[in-house]
Amino acid sequence: MDLRSHVSSSGYELDEAQLRAIDRLEALGDRRRGVYLHGPVGRGKSFLADAFFDVLPVRRKRRVHFHSFFQELHARISERLHERGAVMKAVDELIGRSEVLAFDEFHLHDIGDAMLMTRLLEALKKQRVMVIATSNYPPDGLLPNPLYHDHFLPGIALVKELMDVVEIEAGTDYRYLHGRPRSRFETGEIRTDVPARTGDQVWFAFGDLCEKPTSTHDYLALAAQYDDWVITEVPRLATCDREAQQRFANVVDVLVDKDVRLTLVSDHPLSEIVGGRALDLARTASRLELINR
Repeated sequence: MDLRSHVSSSGYELDEAQLRAIDRLEALGDRRRGVYLHGPVGRGKSFLADAFFDVLPVRRKRRVHFHSFFQELHARISERLHERGAVMKAVDELIGRSEVLAFDEFHLHDIGDAMLMTRLLEALKKQRVMVIATSNYPPDGLLPNPLYHDHFLPGIALVKELMDVVEIEAGTDYRYLHGRPRSRFETGEIRTDVPARTGDQVWFAFGDLCEKPTSTHDYLALAAQYDDWVITEVPRLATCDREAQQRFANVVDVLVDKDVRLTLVSDHPLSEIVGGRALDLARTASRLELINR
């Protein structure tokens, strides 16, 4: 496996921490061993994991975003709700004959999803599927809420059993060193005045979108219908409860993944908006910097 040459051919300039991670990934690929790549936001985890995935000499492999995969899994379980073994049948359908399954943005905050993830990992182990995952969290930091964390300890044990853990240490956030937008999401903006409405936009007040019991699956369904969002009345997140903060982080994750343009309307600058106790807000702040230039 010549991962380093593959990455270099993209013109991506690597720092020392990323080069060390590539050395680990090359060794793991030769062993056909799963990998859990984690570190701070903007360190190129998804880029390196994608490159690792691309050079694996395997035909039957699948790359998925974590939110989207779970949306599909929930939908298939619902279709089989009255069948015995509905969950495992849905899991088997999604895995199919894949030899490699790659998850981007692996993070868990919902106890139901965590229990489902444990069963998925059990199925992947049984079928000897190689798993690649990227995350802002080390394995022991998954499902961080202390009320639920212990329930996912069997899942964390499976993560460590199926994957070698590779950390990319803190360093430069490469997300916004470039000059021009590279995606539709990056054409968005943060503003204090309300923009003129257009027929292609969908509008939400922050309170309706994040302070009511909506799920990531709701956001995914809406993002599939609308590619230009406006969120008004965005407060300082530190004044909101942790659940609202996490929903906002989930919204931004979904919109980045689906490449949806986002306009935030707020009385506060980004530095004041993004603050709070939800652990995903560091990633959220980094992503919103892309539309705050």
